[in-house]
Amino acid sequence: MSTATCQVVGFLLSILGLAGCIAATVMDMWSTQDLYDNPVTAVFQYEGLWRSCVQQSSGFTQCRPYFTILGLPAMLQAVRALMIVGIVLSVIGLLVAIFALKCIRIGNMDDSAKAKMTLTSGIMFIISGLCAIAGVSVFANMLVTNFWMSTANMYTSMGGMVQTVQTRYTFGAALFVGWVAGGLTLIGGVLMCIACRGLAPEETNYKAVSYHASGHNVAYRPGGFKASTGFESNTKTKKIYDGGARTEDEGQSHPSKYDYV
Repeated sequence: MSTATCQVVGFLLSILGLAGCIAATVMDMWSTQDLYDNPVTAVFQYEGLWRSCVQQSSGFTQCRPYFTILGLPAMLQAVRALMIVGIVLSVIGLLVAIFALKCIRIGNMDDSAKAKMTLTSGIMFIISGLCAIAGVSVFANMLVTNFWMSTANMYTSMGGMVQTVQTRYTFGAALFVGWVAGGLTLIGGVLMCIACRGLAPEETNYKAVSYHASGHNVAYRPGGFKASTGFESNTKTKKIYDGGARTEDEGQSHPSKYDYV
């Protein structure tokens, strides 16, 4: 799978996971009434994170919000907090991932910046998926505990006869939606982190080669240059002029009119 494909697939899975987390959070069927051994079937009760509902056999449904915060169980408030934190992290990670897509070029953003943004969004998606899975799992554990406690209280020591009828709750549809959404968000975050490695530029080590001049006594003239090493005879020392070069030997070999007195 190429880097761009991996990034796009992770982005789409994260979007689906975010939509699932939002849907699971607002759903009312986190816990539904267990109808097993329940003689009253005309009324069906189910509860969510924000309100409880009663559905009658005639089809009429009435919901009542939770008008208190401090009166709610601590586990329910913890589940609310985990789901909200997961949604917020997913939204932030989604905004970061949009600008980090390889198929979108914004200004002079290089691949190293996109790799960092992809890694950041992937980590946010992973944390968001873990928050969603943890919140749903905590609520499911609370349901299981209450279910078996209610079952134990329904039976007395008098021959196992049923003395009271208590409402027991089991898993609702929102729990399964939350588990699937958290898993999709988690997988999307992992794919984004994998795509980060392909976006990061590879570091190449070049061997440094130093170049030095052949000498410090280099004479340049229009016809070329000649390097003096310092070991030549002093009689052949060059004197450089603007138009050319003359040696001392040539100056002495041609006498001028001022040599004769």
